[in-house]
Amino acid sequence: MSKTNHNKPKPISRPALLVTLRITDLFAVFLTGYLTNIFYISDFNPTLLGFADIYLWVEMAAAVGTIFAFGLFEIYAIHDVRSTLKHGLHIISAWAIVFGVLATYFFLNKSGIEFSRVWFVSWFISGFAVIMGTRLIYRNFINRWLKKGRLERRAIVVGGGKAAEQLIEAINNSSEGEVKILGIFDDRFDDRSPDLVAGLPKLGEVKDLVKFAREADVDLLLISLPVSAETRLLQLLKKLWVLPVDIRISALQSKLRFRPRSYSYIGTVPVLDLFDRPLSDWDVIAKNIEDRIIAFFAIIMFSPIMAAVAIAVKLDSPGPVLFKQKRYGFNNELIEVYKFRSMRNDVEDKNASKLVTKGDPRVTKVGRFIRKTSMDELPQLFNVLTGQLSLVGPRPHAVQAKADNRLYGEVVDSYFARHKVKPGITGWAQINGWRGETDTENKIHQRVEHDLYYIEKWSVFFDLYILVMTPFALFSTKNAY
Repeated sequence: MSKTNHNKPKPISRPALLVTLRITDLFAVFLTGYLTNIFYISDFNPTLLGFADIYLWVEMAAAVGTIFAFGLFEIYAIHDVRSTLKHGLHIISAWAIVFGVLATYFFLNKSGIEFSRVWFVSWFISGFAVIMGTRLIYRNFINRWLKKGRLERRAIVVGGGKAAEQLIEAINNSSEGEVKILGIFDDRFDDRSPDLVAGLPKLGEVKDLVKFAREADVDLLLISLPVSAETRLLQLLKKLWVLPVDIRISALQSKLRFRPRSYSYIGTVPVLDLFDRPLSDWDVIAKNIEDRIIAFFAIIMFSPIMAAVAIAVKLDSPGPVLFKQKRYGFNNELIEVYKFRSMRNDVEDKNASKLVTKGDPRVTKVGRFIRKTSMDELPQLFNVLTGQLSLVGPRPHAVQAKADNRLYGEVVDSYFARHKVKPGITGWAQINGWRGETDTENKIHQRVEHDLYYIEKWSVFFDLYILVMTPFALFSTKNAY
């Protein structure tokens, strides 16, 4: 199945849209405070530049604080923006808390006398008005894009029959175009699971779902099974959790009842959250910004070293300076990774069908040095700039890489869960001693275990810690040949 569909409207990135919304709020809060300051206070006492500086710091702090407060109230969600009344109540609640914190600070710091109460109240009113005004504009665009299918979440229902039919109808009636269900996957082929449910086709069995979900850019899996079907549910999750998608189980017909906070909602349909994609919304943008900025400056900083390595590789043995290899990227997509060539050109192994071992005669003199020091990996900074790799993440493996003559995916059941995020130049496994050769089953088990821990615990600060520790990890060359 090809991912290309010329009739499909160009999608709009939800994470990018929500980041833009945050930036809009940041400027709205700061500018309303700043302009109120200019128009009111400066008119009365334009010489008080020191006071203006104090106001400026307060306005910047409030702008940043508002973004965090809005995040706590889950204001940055498409469905919340579309509900004007509910969204307005959420905004005024968070906005009041921000100003309550400011007022408390002024009181405890005994600095209230330095600030104009007219400015404070005017900023509260004008800030709220501007934020709500921008929301109405965003709401108009979001509704328009949803009608055109540019903001939809692509979903699949797992499980057929009457329960699936009611789930599909409920989502179609209440999600207002936010979710587009592509079809159904079910292992049953009897009267309980017809080939057409609520007008949607059965697309295959569960064993076919992973491949389809990767190729069709699916965002959401909806499991239409009762929570009480524990054995069947566990079998499903064992197959599906490797996908970088949100996995939800429908609670529409469940006889079990949990506390209201246990549920999230798709439209008005209650669901239980089983798995979330590891990086979503702001996390995706934050990691991309981190990658691009650091990679750009790293290329500048390491350019003399890369030039020296390129000359050394060229002088040491005939052949190209760079070695290009197909490896697994995000969501099992194949990417072409760059490295400085470390092996003789006549025996290069693009599929990594035979791992490099200690004293391997295929490795050149220069190649042995740059592999031990990981200098051969430096060209992958350009892979980071193009968005194929991250600076930090599970290391990308060659398609045919093996441990004890078995493909990695055959050795570790959860191996492909590593691909729920972009692969990286360095990672948690590498700084914990699991870099280099993975010739045994234990080594690949350890690497996957560390990779999954990283995916579960990801944060920008975790990435920065790994980057700082990577140079120290390079001193250990035990498994680097």
